[in-house]
Amino acid sequence: MSRNESARSHGDSHAHDGHGHGHDHGGDTTSSRKLAAVSLINVIGFLVELAGGLAFGSVALISDAVHMLFDALAYVMAFAAAHVAERYGDGDRWSYGLHRLEPFSAFLNGLLLLPMVGFILWESYQRFLEPVAIGTGPTIAIATGGLLVNLGSVYVLHGDAMSLNEKGAFYHLLGDAGGSVAVIVSVLVVEATGFRAVDPITAALIAAVVTWSAIRVLRGSGAIFFLKTPLESDEICAHLTELEGVDQVDDFHAWQICSQITVATVHVETGVETMAEAESVVGCVHDELACHGVDHATVELSPRYADRDVHLDTHCH
Repeated sequence: MSRNESARSHGDSHAHDGHGHGHDHGGDTTSSRKLAAVSLINVIGFLVELAGGLAFGSVALISDAVHMLFDALAYVMAFAAAHVAERYGDGDRWSYGLHRLEPFSAFLNGLLLLPMVGFILWESYQRFLEPVAIGTGPTIAIATGGLLVNLGSVYVLHGDAMSLNEKGAFYHLLGDAGGSVAVIVSVLVVEATGFRAVDPITAALIAAVVTWSAIRVLRGSGAIFFLKTPLESDEICAHLTELEGVDQVDDFHAWQICSQITVATVHVETGVETMAEAESVVGCVHDELACHGVDHATVELSPRYADRDVHLDTHCH
């Protein structure tokens, strides 16, 4: 295959069947509406729990309210990012649209949560030193309401075909329901034993769970920002090398634009001689990458070089 054929196959690789430059990777309207509904439900639940915790002296209820606020902010930001990405950022000015808003909003959400955790721990410490009386009945009623909010959100999201974002929210809400149950149990223990320190201890435990969630969000969004490879590069290169017509695979890179868009580039050496064979190799490489979760791939196809190291150094690989 000549060098001209190699260059042409490289250009054609951008428009291979089903692997073009389209960037319609946003969540569907139904998913966005579900996230919007869950966001609204959790914001209302947060306001009720926060008001109840302040009014009836339960720092555990306040911490559960903050946990609910964190989730509400996550859903609001996810919804807003998806909404903006679906409707704006088209055209050549934004190469991949505005889908980077998703990891940015997630990272910002995680950062904003840390001061809230600090506030909960400080209040827990103060309450541990000087326990206060808790309005048992109203606190249990409000915590039960929070539990119902979480279960209602789970019901809204539950379905046979949940999106990736919906699944994440679904399992997170189950954890929130556990937090509401912890508040109810702690209040009952205080009522039964008179040991008021259980309330701040429960709040501290919930704060630890929220911190763990925030760290996971920061790590996940940070991995996207710093272009951590989301795939097993060695495994993929081994599978590509097994394809017919592929002699050598070099310079494989993969990264994410957001959690739903994975991009990859790869340099492939081949010994095929005709344009039709070259296009077939490019198509097989695209199909193999798609099987590994790559949404957009650029394949550089070239003949096998006698001095591969010199060729790769010339191309700055």
